[in-house]
Amino acid sequence: MLKRLFTLLAMLATLVLPLGTAYAEGTPDALVRRISVDVIDTAKTDKAIQAGDLNRILALVEEKVMPYVNFEVVTRSAVGPQWRGASAEQRTKLQTEFKTLLVRVYAGALSELGDQKVEITRTQPVPGSSQVVVQSEVRGKGEPIKLDYRLDKAGESWKIIDVNVGGLWLVQNYRTQFAQEIGRGGIDGLINTLVERNKNAGKS
Repeated sequence: MLKRLFTLLAMLATLVLPLGTAYAEGTPDALVRRISVDVIDTAKTDKAIQAGDLNRILALVEEKVMPYVNFEVVTRSAVGPQWRGASAEQRTKLQTEFKTLLVRVYAGALSELGDQKVEITRTQPVPGSSQVVVQSEVRGKGEPIKLDYRLDKAGESWKIIDVNVGGLWLVQNYRTQFAQEIGRGGIDGLINTLVERNKNAGKS
């Protein structure tokens, strides 16, 4: 289930295609479209990416996708109430390790993508907040799969703060996992677990 989730999550970076609608500059729709076009254009001309070079894919994701993710909000939401009791040093470590984990998730899924396409279907505001949800569908073989992105304003820019695949929000999914780790070993236990995951991923 998680592998399927991560594979679909990577669609954000590669395959979001407009339905022919004009997108105003500075809108969430425009951000998603700009990221996808930038990544696609790079991937088409980069022989290392076409050959499946994971390090090059990691660099592409870091450069083209991650600047548009609000990692403080994402990490705070994933950690949950225990974030308030974390020290500044612990918060920095959590953000660093969680970012490394997500970059590898994007990159690994990116290397496995096939002929699927994602089409934006709707953008709607989240009542009572400055957030919006950009709704889309993954279309390929079989039934379409819903793929939605939650974005919020960070200053004058839109930032991605969560992704929903088939009814499952990514941050909420990690929040459940993180709560179990925190329950066993506190914030430091969660940090150590993330460090180990990233070390092991780097060896593969």
